[in-house]
Amino acid sequence: MTPVTSFTAPLLLALAAVAFAPSQVAANDPCADYVPQPKPQNASRDIVGQELDEIIDRGWMEFAVYEDYPPYSWREAGTRKAKGIDIEIAKLIAADLGVEPRFSFVAAGENLEADLRFNLWRGALIGGRIANVMMRVPYDSAFKCRVEQVVFTGQYGGESIAIAYDDAHYDEDEAPTPAYFRFDTVAVENDSIADFYLSSFAGGQVTGNVRRYPSMEAAMDALNANEVNAAMGPLSQLEFHAEDDTIVHQPPLAGFAKSSWTLGVGVNFRYRPLSYAVDDAIWAALDDGRIQAIHDDFGVSFQPPER
Repeated sequence: MTPVTSFTAPLLLALAAVAFAPSQVAANDPCADYVPQPKPQNASRDIVGQELDEIIDRGWMEFAVYEDYPPYSWREAGTRKAKGIDIEIAKLIAADLGVEPRFSFVAAGENLEADLRFNLWRGALIGGRIANVMMRVPYDSAFKCRVEQVVFTGQYGGESIAIAYDDAHYDEDEAPTPAYFRFDTVAVENDSIADFYLSSFAGGQVTGNVRRYPSMEAAMDALNANEVNAAMGPLSQLEFHAEDDTIVHQPPLAGFAKSSWTLGVGVNFRYRPLSYAVDDAIWAALDDGRIQAIHDDFGVSFQPPER
């Protein structure tokens, strides 16, 4: 999925494959069906400054964060200051290690595997650089088997699909569910997991009422301007862009195999001491409530991770 004018949530595209594909993997061994591939060649050209000791000695570490992705990570207009939930969590990690955080704002690749490859273990073919840590990486026990070059750790939150609506369109006791969109219009981010779900829901009966936008922010702008009856997407994004008269709820989603997921970080597999230190910092910030406080500051619900 490629962004048009703003980020289009690449991790949701990766999750869509999990959400809508039947799972034949044994519950006690999610990697049972995976056959390891040949190790990648010529993938180690940027290894300077990745070890934990080097990071501490030089006094800074670099985080890869997605660009134009409020409320998670974006640059403030005018000042270009880094803002967002992921930015603040990265600052906690860096502070725990006693170093300065630096941020590399990255565009979405074709899928999550490409993002991890470009930002953590190989680098882009032209330009770009390797980060020490990549934020907002969805954790999936089956997916992690397929990307052996990355340690998936530091689970710091969760995300889930929800529906936002203006109560002027619906009776107080009739909040919309996907079935309503056979008759009512709904805004989604183009090629997102909500788009995929609604496009296949009830044999395609709601497809004609789905309105697609280049970002979730644009989809919520359409709802706030009364151009559509509802919007569907990640709970945090709906809450962050909602106006005072907007209601956000999470109804049962029939046929949606994975409507919620855990989020963590990715670290190059060569640098496990760094991954342990990052996970310890996140655990401490979860335990004392600092990560929940960050979500509160941005006006979104904190969904505890599965750890």
